[in-house]
Amino acid sequence: MKLDSYWLDTAPPLLSACEGPVDGQADVLVIGGGFTGLSAAQALGKRGAAVTVVDAGRIGGGASGRNGGQVNTGVAQDFVALVAQLGVERASACYRAFSDAVDTVERLIREENIDCNYVANGKLKLASKPHHLAHLEKTAEMIRREVDTDIELIGRERIRSEVQSDSFHGGLLQRHGGQMHMGKFTVGLADAAVRRGAKLYENAAVSAIVKDGSGYRVTTARGEVRAKQVLIATGPSRHGPFGWYRRRIAPIGSFIVVTEPLPPALLQQVLPKQRAYTTTRLMHNYFRVTPDSRLLFGGRARFTASEQPSDAKSGRILRDGLVAMFPQLASARIDYCWGGLVDMSADRLPHAGQHDGVYFSMGYSGHGTQMSTHMGQVMADVMDGHDEQNPWRETEWPAIPGHTGKPWFLPLVGTYYRIKDIFY
Repeated sequence: MKLDSYWLDTAPPLLSACEGPVDGQADVLVIGGGFTGLSAAQALGKRGAAVTVVDAGRIGGGASGRNGGQVNTGVAQDFVALVAQLGVERASACYRAFSDAVDTVERLIREENIDCNYVANGKLKLASKPHHLAHLEKTAEMIRREVDTDIELIGRERIRSEVQSDSFHGGLLQRHGGQMHMGKFTVGLADAAVRRGAKLYENAAVSAIVKDGSGYRVTTARGEVRAKQVLIATGPSRHGPFGWYRRRIAPIGSFIVVTEPLPPALLQQVLPKQRAYTTTRLMHNYFRVTPDSRLLFGGRARFTASEQPSDAKSGRILRDGLVAMFPQLASARIDYCWGGLVDMSADRLPHAGQHDGVYFSMGYSGHGTQMSTHMGQVMADVMDGHDEQNPWRETEWPAIPGHTGKPWFLPLVGTYYRIKDIFY
């Protein structure tokens, strides 16, 4: 079993990263080489801007290359709860923003001819308990009435036509969305940014951002660059001069296992529609089939950061969950196990704008594949003077009380969620 991301291990090599020191001038310096940063670089490059992207490690090696590979409409929270929190109008705007994000991913794949095994087959949210289905029914009614008619509630009598498991009592199908190979998408988006003139630097951790006249001087591990504008797209970075952002993000670990290649007939029997799936538990699971006929199965597993070799413990928990859900896969070998950090905000909404003159976009809260890509395009508009394009411009972002950057409270949250899952 490899303690590596399947997406990163099976992606083609990135040949477009720059050698040598980071130096010189740029119109825009992007800090973070994930989907937000690469998408912004592609969009800014189309406008003729000179863009430099720096990443502390591997391009796409953070959350962008370590997630479940789902690209779906739907906010991180339950829509009914979001309406109660924000009101119908704002909650519906959030939902539409995520729908727009799916469109953005699909558009970039087409326009840049990115080979990433994209399949548009939607997401099925599975009711883990009987009363969860009643809540999904209420949710479906509200979504259909307010914002999206292209959804379907699947009852208990039909759920086994979707998922061959005794673990579920129904589900909510959202058709707008799909799934893709994260590593291939990363390389394709990076190559697109380079074609537009962007320079990409790996292993260039940022240690200082200093206001310098009308621009900024940014120091990295590979040299210094001066830029007119800076975009921070780091996600839950635990290093560097990003304390203001760290106090507003809880970096929660999410873990994934991937099986050996399985007989296509067996996968067709277990998951006939081969959609993207997620469950309704607080300690939820998500799963899907990979392009080479493996089953990817992920979830919180443990409320801790991802660190080798402790990821293996999370992998054993996930394998037990997979077998409990699908006993017919009990003999399947686990080939990959890895973890990553989710940049969870307190309200579980993305946050984007400016702080001290520096632009930022992050806090995707586990729904970043589509939204990060979308927000890279949006932030290019914002940095070009069109702040009205930012769907999160009016969302306040206070610090998490008692949080100074190290999430000491995560074990307590994990215990609370496990207990609540028993009774909810």
